[in-house]
Amino acid sequence: HGAVFLALRTSGEVRERALGLACKIGPAAVPVAGGFLVWTQLAHGDGWTLGPAVLAALALVAGVWLATSGREGWAFICTAATVKLAVITLFVALYPNVLPSSTDPVGTLTTVNAASTPYTLTIMTWVAVIFTPIVLAYQTWSYWVFRARIGRADIPSWAGLPSRAKPTATPSGPAPGLPAR
Repeated sequence: HGAVFLALRTSGEVRERALGLACKIGPAAVPVAGGFLVWTQLAHGDGWTLGPAVLAALALVAGVWLATSGREGWAFICTAATVKLAVITLFVALYPNVLPSSTDPVGTLTTVNAASTPYTLTIMTWVAVIFTPIVLAYQTWSYWVFRARIGRADIPSWAGLPSRAKPTATPSGPAPGLPAR
């Protein structure tokens, strides 16, 4: 998922290397993720978890295929769907347990004993009402500012990106636009 995202946001050599990595890792991730989903279904699943588990597996296969086809936008959507569907599968399969104990069933954390008090929920509701719009606005602005692909040519020379050419003598002064130390 990360390699596909990197390929989606970059151009040139970085994009090619990220897609190459996604194409190498993807076929290995399919049986591992599929095995995890099958194990989850057999150990904790029921009829409600079968649908999201199958959709997660299909989305991962589609994401790997799309990455190998060079369509990283659709591949990213498919791998994001895989992550979401796998989490849904786990939450539905484990419900009402939040964190099952592997040593003693008495120590299992359930939705009832993990719940907060009404006072805490009231405070957190007001915190969420105030700060969620701020976080959403910042994220929207951030995605808008960084919407274009970036490549080696977009990084200024003073930023310190190593060059592929033979090293030359470095200037003794500060980089342009930066104050002297």
